[in-house]
Amino acid sequence: MVKMKTMDNGICVIGEENPYVRSIALGIWIKNGSVDENENNNGISHFIEHMMFKGTNKRTARDIADEMSEVGGRINAFTGKEYMCYYAHTLDNHIDVALDVLSDMLLNSKISEEDMEKEKGVIIEEINMYEDSPEEIVHDLIQEKAYSGSSLSYNILGTKESVNSFTREDVKEYMEKHYIPDNIVISVVGKYDFDEMFDKISSKFSVLKKKDKIDRVKELGYKKCFVTKDKDIEQVHLCMSFPSVNYLSKDIYILSILNAILGGGINSRLFQSIREEKGLAYSIYSYAETYNITGMMNIYAASNPTQIEEVIKAAMEEINLLLEKGIDIKELNKAKEQLKSNLIIGFENMNSRMSGYGKIKLMLDKIKSQDEIIEGINAVDLDGFLRFARETFNYDKMSISLVGRHKDIDIERIKQICKI
Repeated sequence: MVKMKTMDNGICVIGEENPYVRSIALGIWIKNGSVDENENNNGISHFIEHMMFKGTNKRTARDIADEMSEVGGRINAFTGKEYMCYYAHTLDNHIDVALDVLSDMLLNSKISEEDMEKEKGVIIEEINMYEDSPEEIVHDLIQEKAYSGSSLSYNILGTKESVNSFTREDVKEYMEKHYIPDNIVISVVGKYDFDEMFDKISSKFSVLKKKDKIDRVKELGYKKCFVTKDKDIEQVHLCMSFPSVNYLSKDIYILSILNAILGGGINSRLFQSIREEKGLAYSIYSYAETYNITGMMNIYAASNPTQIEEVIKAAMEEINLLLEKGIDIKELNKAKEQLKSNLIIGFENMNSRMSGYGKIKLMLDKIKSQDEIIEGINAVDLDGFLRFARETFNYDKMSISLVGRHKDIDIERIKQICKI
């Protein structure tokens, strides 16, 4: 049973007691990410995540790592477009150590100028590593162009110029605005007593004072785009994107089923057609990304430059076949069972449960139970699926990005195929 309680300052604590395990997963979720940045401070959310591990008034960076290692625990963090999370996973008898370390990091980090300069170098290298990953670049290119003028277009890492410009005052001021109680959900799953845990968390985080929320962007203007990046690599990396629904939409379950059927696994239509039958690409899949006010349905492929046109044609053929003939009840039910299986098996992991509860509460301000999600999946019917697929795959709004050697790509021919 999921329990939830709000501290006096507005921080929500949510969790689930499980007496049949011997571990606890603890996550501090913060409604902050690159969408909350501007051109000048792009990348600061991710930079702050790094700085939280550099030491506090009573712990060095090494102390943070050693204390968790000494109890066999794991500690980490990540930053996304709309949220970030600091989390730990320990045995149940060591949760006090994890809570003390995490709270100390978030509330008492030194953020020294010396550490900042070192970490800038680390993040610059992370950006360099990203530049060597065309599979990541190809999708980011579309977001950058399709949502240009909006913070959704910003790269989570920022730019080398923006990262190098950060000052200690920038970091402190940003944290004071965004690391506020109304933006925080603390999720705990495992073997513990909820009321006792709530008191422990309250004793640590009650020092945060309630502040007014900062409004996020409420409108985004999607712009159809065709964008390329010249890169000296052997393959051409392709992304075909269509604007879709946000995670608040009633059609979110249809989106998940559509993705599963089109390119969500080795039995999907794209994989079976383009890789298994035609042998045009080693890597081919679809994926959906959803945000607060928008979303994208994407198809990714990597192939030899001589075959990339055929990959695009084959992908469009599969889309057209789906739109013209739809699917039968057997294929729909198979996709439903895949989604339900992934959900249930995933939730058998304490970290997955902690993430699910924390993220959903943070972003939706409510909790969806497994039964509610399964009910939503089961409710999808053939007519609703076909209606949604036809609304989603509108070629007049399709965007394309390509990463590879320009000399190997007939860009004008691809534009012609895609009618861009």
